[in-house]
Amino acid sequence: MKNVTITMEDHVADWARMEAARRNTSVSRLLGELLAEKMHHDDAYERAMREALAFKPIPFERPYLTRDEVYAERLDRFR
Repeated sequence: MKNVTITMEDHVADWARMEAARRNTSVSRLLGELLAEKMHHDDAYERAMREALAFKPIPFERPYLTRDEVYAERLDRFR
């Protein structure tokens, strides 16, 4: 464990003290837990983004329809 000195605005420090008291813990432990949650969330997001970007789409069996083919198909439905 590392000891770290931080600087924050008074209203933030007041909130941290009240939140720590509500959770029955110290401000130091509360901030450590909040930062650990943020780190895990960011890691999970990065992992999901890498997986999504690595996704290879399934190729279609036939080529896409042209614009004219799409309109012709729609017109045929109404005839």
